[in-house]
Formats: sequence, C-alpha cells, structure tokens
Amino acid sequence: MARILVTGGAGYIGSHTTHLLLRRGHDVQVLDDLSRGHRHNVPPERLHELSLADTSRLTTLLRDRQIDAVIHFAAYISVGESTIAPELYFSNNVSGSLSLFSAMVDAGVQRLVFSSTAAVYGMPERIPITEDMPFAPVNPYGESKVMVERILGWMDRYRSFRSVALRYFNACGAEPGSGLGEEHDPETHLIPLLFNAISTGKPVTLFGGAYETADGTCVRDYIHVSDLAEAHILALDHLMNGGGSDAFNVGTGSGLTVLEVLRAVEKVTGKKAPHVIGPRREGDPPELVAESSKLMNVLGWRPQRSGIHDIVADAWAFDRLRYRSVS
Repeated sequence: MARILVTGGAGYIGSHTTHLLLRRGHDVQVLDDLSRGHRHNVPPERLHELSLADTSRLTTLLRDRQIDAVIHFAAYISVGESTIAPELYFSNNVSGSLSLFSAMVDAGVQRLVFSSTAAVYGMPERIPITEDMPFAPVNPYGESKVMVERILGWMDRYRSFRSVALRYFNACGAEPGSGLGEEHDPETHLIPLLFNAISTGKPVTLFGGAYETADGTCVRDYIHVSDLAEAHILALDHLMNGGGSDAFNVGTGSGLTVLEVLRAVEKVTGKKAPHVIGPRREGDPPELVAESSKLMNVLGWRPQRSGIHDIVADAWAFDRLRYRSVS
C-alpha cells in the first residue's frame, strides 16, 4: 500500500484513477479546488478543497499525510478556451504545477505521475505517433503541457525528482457501477455531445468534413477511461519500485473517424444522433493515433475495454443514470 495524493481527483480521469487506487488498497487523498471537478466524485473524508497555488498548505498536506507519490491531473483542458485566454492556461497549468513541485521538494516527496496529452505533438508528421517525435504544440493548452514536461526533465536532473508523463489520446467511456463519468461544463467531448443531441433533438456540429480520411471526418484514437486509469497505476508502480523518469503514449493504436463513432453511438443507443457538418477548426490534425508499444513493453499495459462499442455502452449507461432517461 502506498500513500498517494491525487491532484484534480474530482475531475473525470482523476476520479476514475482515484476509484481504482482505492480498489487496489492504496491510501488516497484528493486535492481539488472544485472549480471544474465535482464534489460527489470523491469520498468526502478524502477530499481536500485546496488550490495548487497555495504552496504552504500543499506542503503541510504532503507532510501531514506522509505522502509517498503524487498523481497530478489538476489542469485546465479545453483547447478552444486556451486560445481565448492563454494566460489562464499558463497560470493554472504551469504555475500551479511549479507550486506543487516546490511543495513536494519541501516535503521530501520525489515521485510524480503527470497527466500530459497528445497535444504536445501538434500536427504530427507521421502516424502512428511515437514518443520520440518532437514537441510541436499548436495551441496554448498543448504548450502548457510541454512546459511542465520540460520542467520535470530538469527536476529529474537536478532534484532527483522521478516522474512519468502519460500522453493521453482521446479519453472516453465510464467505469460501470462506479457512478463516475463525463460531466464537463461546457461539454466538448464527442460521445457525450452525441448523447445530448439524441436527448434534445438539437443537432451537434461535427467540425470538418473534407479531411483526407475514409469519410472526410478526422481520425482519433479513443481510449476507455478505465484503461487510462490502469496506465496510471502501472506508472505509479514503476516509480514506487525504483523506476526512472519516462514518458509514454496512452492510446489503443487504432483510429476511428468521427462518423464511425457516431454510427457506434446510434447502434448502441438505437437512436439517431442529429448532426450537421461544420467548418474545420484551425489546428485540428486530420489524424491522431498513438503508438503505445513502449507502454506495453515497459510497463506491461494492455487496453482491456477500448473497443468503441464497449466505450459507448459504458458512457451511455452513465448518461442515463446521471442525467436523463431517453425512451
């Protein structure tokens, strides 16, 4: 058993990882300012409502709870918002991370699993994407994650601070029976947006219909959030067992077009998802697919539930449980 602090643990991926950590018998504390997370996602006795910017209180928390390692999710994640208010993303994602790292150094905590993103690669020159491809972000969100990864590299070199950065592709789905799922506000992810279109009858806009792909819509690598949570546990185990700093892609290695996902939603729900094709968004690559063999070979990770119909079925079950009943 390890004593783990999960920052941003009231959010989507953070709460799923916390759920899995608790099932595995770890002592978990959750830090979240609840600006975008949800109180009901965390057992109340484990939640510390606290800002990352409060270095002093962070240090006290780490010391008092004798934390062994941190899993760091706390960040703003909307690409579109980051282009409107880049200063917000650098302040929260980068300065907040620096505050956390300072607190960890002061408290003698030297192991961290970092929530990074495929957005660090920008418009990749080849598919699938491997970890040795250069950083080339095309938006402030991706840049903020690159900056934190670079900081972690220097922390490793001069502070003996060991970290694993997990570069996510498209997280989706829900853990059955946990009561956890996607609750972003505003919602920007494809599958819950399609569910909302089914519920309301208001068409969802799918951005771009003229990509050089099989049906003209962009291709993405969709990974079940439970498989993603498992990658965090394996990264944590790697660090706790003395492993060195590293970075890993987390995806299935298989891409689907937006219209293929839409058809899967319609098949699982038995309902039509009204939609329109809108203009292509600036900076949207035609295809983002992970090469995740490094994660498989080094940490022994295997996706178990990332077939698109399983993903949609789990997400649909959560959607009906939490929000609405669609006859």
